[in-house]
Amino acid sequence: MRSYWLDLFTGSTWQEFLDARGEVSGFRERRWRTVQQLKPGDYLLCYLTGISRLIGLLEVTSAPFKDTTPIWKDEDFPCRVRVQVVIELTPSTGVPVLDLKDRLSIFRDLSSPRAWTGHFRGSLSKWKAADAEIVIEALQEAQRNPIERPVNPARLARRPRALKAKVGSVTVPERDESAEDTTLPTREPTAHTEIQWLLLKLGNDMGLDVWVARNDRGREVQGHRFADLPHIRAELPLQFDEATNHTIELIDVLWLRGNAIVAAFEIESTTLIYSGLLRMADLIAMQPNLNIPLYLVAPDERREKVLIEVNRPTFSRLAPPLAEVCRFIPFSALRERLSQVAPFVRYLRPDFLDDVSESCEVEEA
Repeated sequence: MRSYWLDLFTGSTWQEFLDARGEVSGFRERRWRTVQQLKPGDYLLCYLTGISRLIGLLEVTSAPFKDTTPIWKDEDFPCRVRVQVVIELTPSTGVPVLDLKDRLSIFRDLSSPRAWTGHFRGSLSKWKAADAEIVIEALQEAQRNPIERPVNPARLARRPRALKAKVGSVTVPERDESAEDTTLPTREPTAHTEIQWLLLKLGNDMGLDVWVARNDRGREVQGHRFADLPHIRAELPLQFDEATNHTIELIDVLWLRGNAIVAAFEIESTTLIYSGLLRMADLIAMQPNLNIPLYLVAPDERREKVLIEVNRPTFSRLAPPLAEVCRFIPFSALRERLSQVAPFVRYLRPDFLDDVSESCEVEEA
């Protein structure tokens, strides 16, 4: 059975794709697990970020493979599949996605007017067949009867930002303890503490070492003390400078394999989102060659607030922007996924979080 996937392009990467004969579509290394789900016959719905238009349809013609042969100027996008162009529009004749808002399910029951953009932050993301067929019908109509619409040149010319950090420093924030008492375990755990425990227990059960923010070590959830986990680390690796270690030791949860950090989590369950983001930003700024998956974990109803904060100018001007390297995990998705994987959790790899998390990048309409 054919599956349908969203494939994101900027104006520049779309043109580079066409200049390379339109035979290969590629994705970032962190998407390899998802790319491996592609199979010949699947359709890729091509969407131009910045101008919010659907511009083409590709059919997958090969199994996934890895290759760094130059196609795109700014990044390798090494996780690849061979494709055949089925429909090709131009930016000016592309279908504005908002023209389809009365027909697509992604525009229904929105928590906020901008919530629909969450469906256009991930490349590669799977789409419902019913929505995909509506998009394909609109692309076919645009191919038969093209309509020229003005395009904002600045948005069209936007290039992907390579995932290479620049040395610098934002600040080294102390942990904000005003929202809840962090010195004593509570009989009824806060949502923050509950999620912190779930992430620690998950990493522990996967066979990884785990670290909890140094001033949260004495906490417990329903009689389970953080400090009693078999794989809890008492000390962090000493491969970083003092300022970096000071930042890292305050992050809510870390998963480690040996001396390598394989995932970092900040849990944002209160109104005090900004301090956790600063810790993530410092980690990026102070360690330019560090490639750690970063996750912001928050209640579903705080999704838009988190995304607004991540995309503040302070964080957008980092290289890479914080929104490009952080992913969002809603509480509900984490809890649901944990219930599904419980029987085989010891066989999981950290990259299974790719399917639970969402991109933090905000699409501009």
